[in-house]
Amino acid sequence: MLAAALTKPLYVVGGVCRDALANLNSSTLDWDICAPLSAETVANAAQSVGITVVSTYKNTGTVKMQADGESFEYTCFRTDKYVRGTHLPVSVCFTEDMALDARRRDFKCNAIYYDILKGEFCDPLGGIADIKNRRLTTVAEPKKVFGEDGLRLMRLARIAAQTGFTPTKECIDGAYANAYLIKDVAAERVWAELNAILLADAKYGNYGGQYVGLKLLKEIGVLEIILPELTLGDKMVQRSDFHDHDVLEHSLRAVLYAPLQIRLAALLHDVGKPYCLINYGKYSRHDEAGRRISLEILSRLKVSNKTAERVSKLVGLHMYDLSCAAAENKVRKFIVNHFDVIDELLMLKQADYSACKDDLSIAPCVKKWKKIIEKMKSEGVPFTLKQLAIKGNDLIECGISAGQVGKTLNFLLEQAAMGCVPNQKEKLLIFALRNL
Repeated sequence: MLAAALTKPLYVVGGVCRDALANLNSSTLDWDICAPLSAETVANAAQSVGITVVSTYKNTGTVKMQADGESFEYTCFRTDKYVRGTHLPVSVCFTEDMALDARRRDFKCNAIYYDILKGEFCDPLGGIADIKNRRLTTVAEPKKVFGEDGLRLMRLARIAAQTGFTPTKECIDGAYANAYLIKDVAAERVWAELNAILLADAKYGNYGGQYVGLKLLKEIGVLEIILPELTLGDKMVQRSDFHDHDVLEHSLRAVLYAPLQIRLAALLHDVGKPYCLINYGKYSRHDEAGRRISLEILSRLKVSNKTAERVSKLVGLHMYDLSCAAAENKVRKFIVNHFDVIDELLMLKQADYSACKDDLSIAPCVKKWKKIIEKMKSEGVPFTLKQLAIKGNDLIECGISAGQVGKTLNFLLEQAAMGCVPNQKEKLLIFALRNL
């Protein structure tokens, strides 16, 4: 055991202590340990008891280790100095003073230490009281804490969203005063925190946490910096017979009502509305504009190409048949042409509907489409080319050129889905030859 192999107490610190004291249960734990001992001393002791040392950073007093399938990070007690807004300290000074080490952290609830050998909590800054009162306060004067590291602005919203803790007014004011520092944070880090906020309720089961986190980002002035295209919709009114909320609030509420897998699309689904109203005086075709704008946003945030393409596609499709006016055959054709995202599109349509007037009943369009999909399944129609009873080689053998195969297969899929031809090889071949 590492703690027993050291000459000074070894502590668990941070989120694990907070979660244990707050009775927050999560399937994922970030194990951070610390002591007033150098990185080399701890690395050597770890190896002596069979712990794998992955890397050692003497300048920051950090050791990354693995044992029994768990990864954990050791950091020597230290104090840090920052250039305003930078995420990494510009200088590090090691110390044996736990209170000084606690002061370099962000929030008091994250500055609680657990002595592994004694089995006792150490609370140099009063973080246990914050946990009992479910509040977020900073380890030092808020403007100083947020001024040291712009990423703490995102962490404030993310921790509040996940835990349900409420930041104090002083904490919020300090974040607001430093909101501009988010511009200096790497896009990848901003996206990682924003994504965690979107999924916040899944961490500990804090219902609605994702909405709380986004509202907090808006309150401290960060949302308008990282997503200016979205916040243009703030106070942008919509038709009262369809909407109870302005464009921005509607988007945030869509995230509230959306399942985990489509929350990014829910957040951005109406991002084209402000652009269209400002440039054309109306919201028409905001889905088309939104597809382009969402791609630009996700590229800026360094979101993966796969995610960006999926989200922008959902944004571009979310308005189709909103009024339930499309004929069944057109809906069938649409379904097979976009079957790869059809389940997520139905989720997005439902979230969009619910966010209009906070109505959790099934959206008319979703009800209509689900009925059509069930009907298609009962008829045995193909939804994908893989389910089509004819392949490219079959068409080539009948004299169709290789260059026309793809187009022909897609045509047959649409026709079979609409019930114009049975999904049977011979009948599909005959139909293809007659209609080419």
